[in-house]
Amino acid sequence: MAVPKPPASDELTAATQAPRRDPRHLTNLGEILSCLSSYQSEEAELSASLTELLSDRDSITESLQLLQSLIPSLDDLHGESSHLVDKVSSTAHTAERVGGRVKSLDQEMGRISQAVDRVGQVMELKSSLMQLQASIDTQDWESATRYCARAMSLPPQVISGPFAEAVVPTAENHLPPSQTLQTAREQLLSIFLKNFAHASRSRDAAATSRYFKLFPLIGWETEGLEAYASFVVDLVRVRAPTSANTASPLYHVTVLTALFENVAMIVDQHQPVVEKYYGKGKMQSVVERLLEECDRVVRSTLSNWREDRAIGKKLSAIGSSPFSLNTLRKQHSSNIANEDDSPNPREIDKVLSEIAGMCGRWSLFRKFLVEQLQHKELSEDLAEVSAKNEDPGSPTQLSEQVRLLENSYSQKDFDELLSSCYIPLEIWYIRAIIEKAHRLSTCDFSQAPPVTTTPDDVFYMLKTVYTRLLSAGSLKTVESTTTILKEVMERDYAGGIKNKLDDTYRNIGSSSARPERSERESRSSLVILLNDLDVSLSHMDRLTKDLLAYPAGIQLYLDAEQQGIKSAIMSLSGSIAKFAAILKSGMEQMFNQLMRAKMRTLIPDVYKDVSYVLDENSYANAEHQDVVRKRFTKFWEGLADGYKDTFTENNYRMLFGLALDTLLRPWEKHILTFHFSELGAVHFDRDLRSIIAYLSSQTTFGDIRDKFVRLQQISLLLNLDNGEDVEAFYNGSGVPWRLNIQEAKSIVGLKV
Repeated sequence: MAVPKPPASDELTAATQAPRRDPRHLTNLGEILSCLSSYQSEEAELSASLTELLSDRDSITESLQLLQSLIPSLDDLHGESSHLVDKVSSTAHTAERVGGRVKSLDQEMGRISQAVDRVGQVMELKSSLMQLQASIDTQDWESATRYCARAMSLPPQVISGPFAEAVVPTAENHLPPSQTLQTAREQLLSIFLKNFAHASRSRDAAATSRYFKLFPLIGWETEGLEAYASFVVDLVRVRAPTSANTASPLYHVTVLTALFENVAMIVDQHQPVVEKYYGKGKMQSVVERLLEECDRVVRSTLSNWREDRAIGKKLSAIGSSPFSLNTLRKQHSSNIANEDDSPNPREIDKVLSEIAGMCGRWSLFRKFLVEQLQHKELSEDLAEVSAKNEDPGSPTQLSEQVRLLENSYSQKDFDELLSSCYIPLEIWYIRAIIEKAHRLSTCDFSQAPPVTTTPDDVFYMLKTVYTRLLSAGSLKTVESTTTILKEVMERDYAGGIKNKLDDTYRNIGSSSARPERSERESRSSLVILLNDLDVSLSHMDRLTKDLLAYPAGIQLYLDAEQQGIKSAIMSLSGSIAKFAAILKSGMEQMFNQLMRAKMRTLIPDVYKDVSYVLDENSYANAEHQDVVRKRFTKFWEGLADGYKDTFTENNYRMLFGLALDTLLRPWEKHILTFHFSELGAVHFDRDLRSIIAYLSSQTTFGDIRDKFVRLQQISLLLNLDNGEDVEAFYNGSGVPWRLNIQEAKSIVGLKV
C-alpha cells in the first residue's frame, strides 16, 4: 500500500519551523552556501505548494456552484417544516388540556372510591364490634371469635382513624374502636384461658380442642401455645410408683423410656393439630416446654441411678485399678489386679448396659424430634450439605431443631454421664477382659492350625463393647472411645502377645538339658502366638465390616452424623497395621533364631560334588541320579518340617517368602562359581525347573516363580547358542531383565 504524500502546506510548515541561522552571523563561504541552499529549497517547496493549490481551484468552484443550486430546495423544506411544527404544537396543547382534565377526574373518582371503601370498612367495624359484644353477652365464643377476627382483619389506619373514632362509638360503648377491640380481645383471652384450664384438668378432649382452636383466630397464638404446652406437660408427667424395684437393671431405663415415649406420642399426635391452626413450625415452642419436663425427669432419674448403683464407689475402685483409663499410657510391671479390690466385671457390664440403654433412648428420642420438627426439604438440604462437609456436626450446619436439643439440659446430662462414667468404665471393662483372656488362654491342638482362645474371646467381647458403644447414640463418644479402644487393642492385646513372644525368644536355648525338646516346645509356642496375631488381623477386618453392615448401629444417629459414625468404625482397622508390624517382626525373629543358621549350608550341601561340565555319558548319568532335586527336597522338608501344618496360610506364606529371600541370593552367587558345558547348562535348567515345580507344589499361593526370575534368566543365558551375540540378544529379546548387561556377559562367560 502506497504511503500518501503529505500536502505542501505541511511541508511548508515543517520548513518554516526548522531553525534558521541569521545571515549576519555567517563567517565563511561554506556556511553562506549552505544557508543559501536552504532558502532555495524552501522557495521551491513554496512554489510547488502554490501550484498545487491553483490546480485544484476548478474542482472547488464546481462544488460551490452545486451548493448554490441546492439553496432553493432547502428553503422550501424549511418552510414546510415550520408549518408542520405550528400544527403539531397546537394539537399538543389541546391534548395536554384534555389529559389534565381526565387525570383530575380520575383522581376525584379514586378519592370517592376510597371514601366509599372507608365508609364500608368503618360500618363493618362498627357492626363487628356490636355483634362481638352481643356474642360475649350470650357466651357464644365461636361467634365472638369470628366477629373479633373480622374486626382485626381491617387495616389499622381504619380502626384508629378519626372517622372511625367519630362514628363507631355509641352511647353504650363510648370508647374508641381500637380500645374497644383490644378490651374485647383481652376479655376473650381471659375467658378462653380459664375455660381451657378447666377443660384440661377435667380431661375434656372436646372442650380442650374447642378453646385451643380459638386462640390464634384473635391474635393470641403465643398465649394459646403456652396454655397448650402446660396442658401436654401435665399429660406426660412420669411419677414412679413407690413399690417399684429400683434394683432392677431395667428400672431406670424403663422410666426414661416411658417419658420419651409419652412425649413422642404427644408430638406425633398433636403436631398436625397445632400446625393446622397455628402454622408450620409452631410446635417447636411446645416441644421446648416438653423438653423442660424431660430435663427435670432425666436429672432426677440419673441422680437416683447414681445413688442406687453406687457409681461414685465404682469409679473410685476402677481409678486405683491397673486397668483404669489413667494408667493406659503408663508403664506398670503387672496387669494382674487384686481380685478382692477390683470391681466385679459382671456388675460393671450391667452398669454399662444401663448407661447405653438410657443414652440410647435419649438419642432415639432426639432423632425423632429433629426429624419430626424439620420440614422434609430442610432435612434433605441439611443432609446434602453435611455430606460435603468434613465436620457434619459443625455449628454452621446445625438446624434450629438440632441446636434446641443440643442445648437442652438432658443432652448435657447424658453427655456428662458418657464422659465421666461410661468411657472410664467401658475402658476398664475391656482391659480387664483382655487381661483375663491372656491369663486364661488355652490352645486346642486338635484343630489345625492351632490357635489359642485369646483372639476369639477378645474380639467377641470387643464386638459386644463396640455394639454397646454404638447403641449409646453419641457421635462424640463413639469417636473418642474408638481412639482409646484402638490404643487398648494395640497396647494390651497385641502388646500382650508381643511380650509372650519376647519371653519365648529369650527362653530358646536357655535350657541346657534336652535342648532339642526345649527348641521344639519354644517353636510350638511361637507358631501358636504368631497364628494368634494372624487370626487377629482377619478378626479385626471382619469386625469392621460387620459393624458397618449393622443397621441398628446407625439408626440412632441423625443423617448428618452417620458418615461420622462410619468413619469412626472404619478407623478401627487402623490397628491392623500395628498387628501386622508385630507379626512381621515376630516372624523375622523366629526365622533368624530357628532357621537362618540351618539355611547357610543348604545350597553348598545341595551342590556338593556336582559339576555342570558334562558330556553325553555324564549328562545321562546326572539325569538318572537327579541329585540336586533329591538333595534340595530332602533338606527343604527337614527345614520346613512342622511349619506347614501348624502355621496359618498367611504365616506360612510369610515364612516361605523369608526362606526364599534368604536362600536365593547365596544361590545365585554359588551358581556363578560353576562352569557349564552345553549339556551342563541344559541339565542346570532341568534342575532349576524341577526345584521350582517342587516348591510350587508345597504352597497354594502363586508367587513362587516370581522369586526365581533372576535364576531363570541365568539359565536362559547359559543355554544360548555359542555363536549368538549376548548384547544383541539382551537388547532385542523383549525379556524384562532383572540382570544388567554386565551380569549377563559374565554369566555367558561361564560356558566352556
